[in-house]
Amino acid sequence: MTIRKVALMGNPILSSIAKPVKDPMDPEIAQLVEDMKDTLADLGGSWIAAPQVFESLRLVVYRKNLQGTRKLTDEANPCVVFVNPILTLTSKEMVSGWERCHSIPGMHGKVPRYKSLQITYQTLDGSEVTLDAQGEQAVLLQHECDHLDGILYPMRMEDLSKFEFNAEPGFLAQDVAEGMKVWPVLQDLVDAWPGSPIGRGIA
Repeated sequence: MTIRKVALMGNPILSSIAKPVKDPMDPEIAQLVEDMKDTLADLGGSWIAAPQVFESLRLVVYRKNLQGTRKLTDEANPCVVFVNPILTLTSKEMVSGWERCHSIPGMHGKVPRYKSLQITYQTLDGSEVTLDAQGEQAVLLQHECDHLDGILYPMRMEDLSKFEFNAEPGFLAQDVAEGMKVWPVLQDLVDAWPGSPIGRGIA
């Protein structure tokens, strides 16, 4: 089990354009994927891009239902690996939602994203896959693929007043109070916050 160090905002690798993976079937790529899966398990996360573990390659790993540091089998916890992903917008409609990032710990922000897109990528056996994505999946793909182009979510934000600490989720709490659905990890921040939108004077 290999847990990689995660690059944090300010590290030059996160502002660089990642290189294409020349051979998806290269054993070194397979090992990198395993390391990324182990790193996700340690973080308790679901998505990570190669530049976040100091590998400037166009590679994203998605792993569902992680719990703590326990490494689950692929059968119990399937993994999707996106090699050299290409996103194509299928609609100009946008939606604003709250995001976090392993490379920006302790913070969250409200980011506008396109609502639907198409992704074409290679798998680890070299085959090509094309899928349509909408809503939350489309948002997540944009976030992760931005890492491959040296973009972090604050660079997409239209209002930096909505870039806040996890410990003080004032604007996030206001949106939740008004009925916005957010990721469970963000809902947990609101539920644990001793303040309230009304109490903070921002309602």
